[in-house]
This record gives sequence, structure tokens and C-alpha cells, in this order.
Amino acid sequence: MSVSFFYVKIEFMKNMYCRFGMTIAIAGCLGMPVAAAESDSTLNLTLDEAIEIALSDNPTVQVADWEITKQEYAKKGSLAELFPTIDFSATYNRTIQKQVMYMGGDDMPGMGEGEMSEGIKVGRNNVWSAGFSATLPIISAQLWKQLAISADEVELAVEKSRSSKLSMVSQVRQAFYGVLLAKDSYVTFKENYDNAMSNYVDIKQKYEQGLSSEYDLIRADVSVKNAEPSMFDAENAIVLAEWQLKALIGVDLALDIDCAGSLGDYEGDLYADYLSVDTTMVAGNSSLRQLDLQHQQLVETRKQAQAAYYPTLDLTFSYQWNAMAEDFKFKDYRWNPYSMLGLTLNIPIFSGGKRYNTLKQTKVQIEQLSLTRYDTERSLMVSVRQYVDKMRTCIMQYQSAAKGIEQARKGYEIAEKRYATGAGTLLEINDSQLALTQAQMNRSQSIYDFLVAKAMLDETMGTDYQVKN
Repeated sequence: MSVSFFYVKIEFMKNMYCRFGMTIAIAGCLGMPVAAAESDSTLNLTLDEAIEIALSDNPTVQVADWEITKQEYAKKGSLAELFPTIDFSATYNRTIQKQVMYMGGDDMPGMGEGEMSEGIKVGRNNVWSAGFSATLPIISAQLWKQLAISADEVELAVEKSRSSKLSMVSQVRQAFYGVLLAKDSYVTFKENYDNAMSNYVDIKQKYEQGLSSEYDLIRADVSVKNAEPSMFDAENAIVLAEWQLKALIGVDLALDIDCAGSLGDYEGDLYADYLSVDTTMVAGNSSLRQLDLQHQQLVETRKQAQAAYYPTLDLTFSYQWNAMAEDFKFKDYRWNPYSMLGLTLNIPIFSGGKRYNTLKQTKVQIEQLSLTRYDTERSLMVSVRQYVDKMRTCIMQYQSAAKGIEQARKGYEIAEKRYATGAGTLLEINDSQLALTQAQMNRSQSIYDFLVAKAMLDETMGTDYQVKN
């Protein structure tokens, strides 16, 4: 086997181990063997099923969904501020020392001018009070603005949940495609091993018949020995890729899974009309939409800060019962009702500059957010263009690899025939096998890279994944 073959193998394994390096690290820390765990059952997964499991079981997605519920309750809480508040209260006071009042002659008949009466102690030892109070805001601009802010918070939570799901779908797609890449790579290396073993068996028979040299026999045996580790490594890469997928969708790592299909099933996607995407159309991006919602929220916050300058008017009502006595004989208590209806007007005059500075701070935040959005939008346009260009490159690589496979197979068949007739060498067979292996790997890699770029493009543009029938 030519030395160039090892370059193909090394490059493949380098990519696979980089892709699943975290999984390897986890396995090493836990002392777990890199092998599929024994299980009585196997979970057969399609891409759609993997996505469905991830969206239903992944904690990150669940947290985002609960955030929506939390903000909806917060909105209802803001709405409740516009309704009357009714409270019941009760108080008890014990008089320690009663107040003494004096009456002068000017106030009491029968007493001379300037003459003072003896002091009179006023009050009772025990004072009880109980009753209801109600307050209804009639004019309060701040409360209405807070309601608008709460509505924006709900919309923002919904968008964050959408962003979490878009990210999860993209990650699951990439992990699923990674499993298919590992499976296709194993098939390629297994075919290479089988061809090397077949050549070795044929050459051994010829050597035993005196029709082949010992050198060819040794070369054929070395080719088998070189192909075998590559096949084992590719098989192990499948396990690592499946581990990453299982960890992502939230299923037990000990559970065996089988991802349906192969990368060849997605060849039709390369010819879909994906490259006509307008790279400037990024309005659907979740991060951009979140910034728009935050801007809207800040505008409402600024209006709320302005409303702090406006007067407020509340309607108040109270109804109470009072009782006073010298002892605790409740049956002798006389409860006297007392009620009051009124209006409370509050006009802000001076707050030490707090309202002014709050308003200015909000205006600065709006300017900052506008600049952030502008920069984010430009970066997203660049990313979209990069993904589209990557997809276009992958299509060309796929087409080249497909033609290369066809030619490499013909070359391998010719090399075998030439060697069988004594016109060729074993080196020609090894080189033609290398060319075939490399072309097959290039085809699989081009499909995988295309699908990954497409998944990232969909996430960037905020495009929902379309379930295939």
C-alpha cells in the first residue's frame, strides 16, 4: 500500500476526532471503553425523529419554554396593577400612659378667666381597629407603559425559545450527519480492506503455485495489515459520533442507536435551489429579531420614564370599625363604624434629577442597541454569504469526486486485469485502490460539508427545518 494512503486515513481520523473530541474526553474521564454498550434493544432513528426527541427532552429547550410561561405571568401581574387593590387590616394598641387635657375658664362655663380645671385623662387602655381599604388607579401613565413593556417581554421570551429550538435543530442535524459520515467512511475503509484481503488471497495462491514472487506476497500482506487499523478506527468513529448525538438529544448513552440512511440519500439536496438565497435577507435571524424586540422594549421604557413626570390620581375607600375599652371583656365592647371615600392626587415636582437621568440613560441604551443591531446585521450577511459559497464549493467538489470514483473504479479494474496477466504490478493495484478510496471519501465529505453548511445557513437565516415526507 502506498504511503499516500495513510494520509487519507490520517486526515479522516483527524477530522473525526476533532469533531468528537469532547466525547472522547468524557469517555476517558469516566474510564469508559470506546465501544457500544450492550443493550437488549436498539433505537432506530431518522433525522426527523432525532430532532423531535431533542426538542421535547432537551433541558435547554424546556427552560426557554418555561421562560415564556414566566413572562406571561409577569404580564398578567402588570395588568393586575390596573385593578383595585383591597386589603383588610387590624390593629391593637395598648395605652401605656394616657394623655392629660386641661380646660381653661375661656373654654368652660362657670370658671373664671384664666382659671384652669384639673387635668382630665383622655383615652382608653385598649384600642382596637379593623377594616377594609381599597385603592383604584384612575390616572397612571406609568402603569400602562409597564403593561406594554411586559407584553414585549413575552414576545422576547417567545423569540428566545425559537432561537433555542433553531440552534438545537442545527446541532442535531450536524450530529446526525456526522454519524452518517462515520458510517459511510467505515464502508469505504471496509471495502478497501476487503479488496486488500482479496488480493492477498489471490497472490498467496499464485505464490503457492509458483506464479508470484515472495515480494508481492509480502507487499499484499502489508496492505492488509495497513488497511485493518483504518477500518477499526472508522468503526470506532461511528461509536463516538453516536455518543455525541445521544448526548445531544438526551437519551441514555448506554442505549444503542441506529441512524437510518446514508449521506447518499441527501445527494438530491445538492441540486435544490439553495444557492439563489438573497444574502441580504437576514431579517428572520433570531438574534436580530431579539435586538428589534429589545429596541421596542427600550422605547416603551423611555415612555415610562417620561410618564414619571405626569401626575397620578387614585380613588380610595376605607371602612373600619373601632373599639376602646379599659379591659378585655369583648362582649361589652362597642364597635363604631367609620368609612371614607376620597381622591389622592400626586404631582411630581422634584426628585433630585433621578427622573431626568433615568430618561437620559434609556436614550443612551437605545443608541447603543441601534449600533449593535447594525453591526450584527452586517456580520450575519457575511456569514450567509460564506455558507452559500461553501455550499457552492461543496457541489463542485461532489461533482468532481463523483467523476473521480467512476474513473478510479475503472482504473482499479484495469490494474487488476493487468496484474492477472503479468503486465502490471501490485503497486499499480495499491495506487488505484488509494485513488478510489480518496475519491469516495471526498464524495462523502463534500455531501457532509454541504449539509452542515445548509444547517448553519438555516439557523442563521431563521429558517425552520422542513420535515421530509
